Formats: sequence, structure tokens, C-alpha cells
Amino acid sequence: MKRFEGKRGMIFLLLAVLLIAGYYYYISNRSVDQEKTEEEYVTVSKVQDLLLRDLTNNYPPSPKEVVKYYSEITKCLHNEKLSEEELYQLAMKIQELYDSELRENKSQEEYLADLKSEITIFQENDYAISDYATSVSTDVDFYSVDGYSFARLYCTYYIRVKTSMKSLNEVFLLRKDENDHWKIYGWQPVVDQQETDGNEE
Repeated sequence: MKRFEGKRGMIFLLLAVLLIAGYYYYISNRSVDQEKTEEEYVTVSKVQDLLLRDLTNNYPPSPKEVVKYYSEITKCLHNEKLSEEELYQLAMKIQELYDSELRENKSQEEYLADLKSEITIFQENDYAISDYATSVSTDVDFYSVDGYSFARLYCTYYIRVKTSMKSLNEVFLLRKDENDHWKIYGWQPVVDQQETDGNEE
């Protein structure tokens, strides 16, 4: 009887050891799988986060946020190695931020051709957009013309040119549409006032 109880105790002990070993194996493998999933998410998030934004229900609420979202897409278009489909989807996403008059300036084919050409030149010259900074909210200039609401603000792009860094200042003009969404009406480089004054006679 004692021998049977001893064997039963050994069996229970062996089962307990196997259960504990199995549990630790499960936990360790699960954490490795979670790390892999997180790594995969990080590699796709830059493009996917931009594409997954639903602009119908989650449109940027202010001129500053519109320019920030535009700049994030622009940075991605110029810096990342994109598939043809990703480039097309980002190009269509950025056009959702444009005012209808701006979109009508070019056909979709012309717009895509110009964008691809710009990206090619950018990458062949080893340029990269390192960062950008928009005007603070208090520096956004709001005004009305012919019944339309406009907003003007600035954005500085910091561009790496091989081993050096340069900044490019752009002024953006946005117009509010019939859905109260701020749309990009146009933009242009900021001309240095001293240069302008020096060229005037």
C-alpha cells in the first residue's frame, strides 16, 4: 500500500512538473509571437496609418491639422520606398485635402505623372524630408472674401540634402467648403522680403 501511494505521489509530481514546463513554454512562445506582431505593425504603420484615416468621418478639424496631415503624406511619398499601389493610394488621399478648384487644374493622369517625376528627382538627388513645423494656431490668419472663409498659415520643411540640412518655408492658403472642411486652395514658397526689396527698383 505504501509502495502504491509512493508511486501515485511520483506520478502527481511528474504531472505537476510537466504542467509547469508546458505553461512556461506557452508563455515564452506567446511573448515571442507578440513581439513579432508588434514589429510587423511598426513596419507597415507609417503608410497604413495615413491610408486608414477615414476623411469622411474623421476630417482634420483645423487648417493647421490639414497642413500637418498633408505634410505627413508628403513626407511619406518622398522618403519611403512605396509600391505603385501605395503611391497611388497616398496620391488619392492627399487629393481629398485639395479644394475643388485646385483639383480641376490638372487631370488625374497629369497630377500622378507630375508627382512621380517630382519624387524621382527628389530621390535621385538623395533628398529627404527630415521634419516639418507648422504655424502655431494663434498665427493662423483667418479672413473672408466674396462669402468664402480663408485661412493662411506657414509650414517649414527641413530637408536633408546628402549630408547637409536646408529649410524650405511654404505659405498655405485654405478655403472652407460647403461641409465646413478646410481644403488646401494653394501654396507657394515664401519669398525672402530682403530679396524682394533688393530686386525692386
